[in-house]
Amino acid sequence: MQVAVLNGVNLNTLADRDPALYGGLSLNELDNRVYRWGLELGLQVRCLQTNHEGQYVDWCHEARSWAGGVILNPGDWTHYSYAIRDAVELFECLVVEVHLSDITKREEFRKHSVLEDVVSTRVIGKGPEGYREALVHLSEART
Repeated sequence: MQVAVLNGVNLNTLADRDPALYGGLSLNELDNRVYRWGLELGLQVRCLQTNHEGQYVDWCHEARSWAGGVILNPGDWTHYSYAIRDAVELFECLVVEVHLSDITKREEFRKHSVLEDVVSTRVIGKGPEGYREALVHLSEART
């Protein structure tokens, strides 16, 4: 199964952000772990990151033609981007929303996700391991 891992705004600055919230890895280190976990599970993973909302929407549209599962971490767009929500709603495969930090225990504006009713499941507050849990979820769903 091919899996799209779509990371959004500010995820490219992970190494510079609070390690207690975001896990202390760079995006490159996170991507490398995701690729390794994917291989261990027999998944073909493609990791992408952008700070441009329109690009993120385009990647969602494109992934519909090739991905058998999707992992999303839109970053702050999670809380207000109805354009991304509408793009995610079009997926016919399983979609997992992932957040490194526990957004339900942070600032009030972070507690709401416009995506939560259009994704299959959510993995929140488990740091980098949340991506592994999402991959396992997709892997187990294909059998």
